[in-house]
Amino acid sequence: MPASRSRKPFKWVTLAASLLFALSPLAPQDDPSQFDTTGQATVDGRTTRYVVRHLPPSAYPQIPLPILDKLTSRGCLIPQTYEAHQPENVVHASLEHAGSSDWAVLCSVTGTVSLLVFFGSGDSEPLALATAQETARLQAHGADATLGFNWAIDPATPDRVHQAQRNMHNPPPRPDHDALADSVLEGKTVYRFFANGSWTTLETQD
Repeated sequence: MPASRSRKPFKWVTLAASLLFALSPLAPQDDPSQFDTTGQATVDGRTTRYVVRHLPPSAYPQIPLPILDKLTSRGCLIPQTYEAHQPENVVHASLEHAGSSDWAVLCSVTGTVSLLVFFGSGDSEPLALATAQETARLQAHGADATLGFNWAIDPATPDRVHQAQRNMHNPPPRPDHDALADSVLEGKTVYRFFANGSWTTLETQD
């Protein structure tokens, strides 16, 4: 995913949803569209089609097997943004402390998306940092204004965070490990940072 995303407000929508999920593993011959969620949304009095693309956890060979097993047992599908050109919304970064090996995943189960974080320091259940209905994260795109998923996560290096804080009055010191960039496409990016045993949102000029 790109390091930065364009900024533009998005509209909340009301929905008459038809959820179509397939939870079988993705084999080379399978059509990825079998994992799509489709429906109709009403925006400004007009009915508009939406499509949310998904991939199963098995589409990410880099995910460690214990985490893959937990995602699969939960019934997770990984939602893809409408601008995705490769598998996304799975992050490997040093989120707990400098040098740690941690993972963050957007996990969608029957239309509810959770931002899950797995620390490499233990085998405990993941922490859910945020939860939303898939249908609350839709945004118009393309010539026909089809609605697509607009929630994205990316790793944010200490340098990226420090750059985002450069214009603040009395900017804080450069962090010593990664943050998690939590973004709305064409909207705002929030930097989630773990330190001293808890998660905070870093203030930036983004």
